[in-house]
Amino acid sequence: MLDYGKKTLIAATTAVTLAASPAAADVQIGWTAWSDAEFVTKLAQQILEERMDQDVTLTQTGIAPQYQGLAQGDIDVMMMSWQPGTHADYLEKFANQTVDLGMLYDHARLGWIVPEYMDVDSIADLKSEEWADKLDGKIVGIDPGAGLTRLSKQAIEDYGLSDMYTLQTSSGAGMTAALDRAIKRDEPIVVTGWSPHWKFGAYDLKYLEDPKGTLGSYESIHAIARQGFYQDNIDAATMIGRMWIPLDDLQAAMYDAQETSYEEAVDKYIENNEDRVQYWITGELPSEG
Repeated sequence: MLDYGKKTLIAATTAVTLAASPAAADVQIGWTAWSDAEFVTKLAQQILEERMDQDVTLTQTGIAPQYQGLAQGDIDVMMMSWQPGTHADYLEKFANQTVDLGMLYDHARLGWIVPEYMDVDSIADLKSEEWADKLDGKIVGIDPGAGLTRLSKQAIEDYGLSDMYTLQTSSGAGMTAALDRAIKRDEPIVVTGWSPHWKFGAYDLKYLEDPKGTLGSYESIHAIARQGFYQDNIDAATMIGRMWIPLDDLQAAMYDAQETSYEEAVDKYIENNEDRVQYWITGELPSEG
């Protein structure tokens, strides 16, 4: 298998309408404030700007507005399409207005996550008054519009937990902050989470088993574009389409970003993977020997 895969920051809320015009920059990329999304988006931005002389605008917003923005032509690309299950509803709704540029990384997964010190192994085990009391009847979640939030609400129903727990939505940063506080106090907590994520390098964590399969199995993360982006900017679309990062590499880079900054982690990744980055840009494999 081939191992060479694949300036302005506009803050927006999940409710905002994306108003920028594609003509305002060579490439407008939508992204969500999740660790993996931030790293791969800023990696693409740096390559496009510094190696390919393109202007890039990053628009931070929720997942739902990104799909809507692609469909309306307000952004060019998003780099966080979870397939086939997590974003199935968005993919079906906007199938005729978006184009899949290709897989960015594989073996991703969703689930409910707990610290290793908790004596619980399955979502089904949470159906007890003892655990409901210990957890204050809360499952700590992320963005309201995330596919993981939709699936977690379904898991609460499927496992008969609706009378005992509520899903507390916040953000990816809010979830990790709550996890950090609980671990520092040696307290129980259940969070909705995913791999890859830097938290697996920072803490000893485990996924709860999901015997009903509500949260799905392994997923792949794709870059998708608005209709016509490839024709309008073939160089950028082709580069993004070639991007692919091994999961272990991505998770290590995300941990580096937490220890330093995303910009420094991107610089380090490019420096350590020059052949791979050159393949993304040119399509040419490095000469052997």
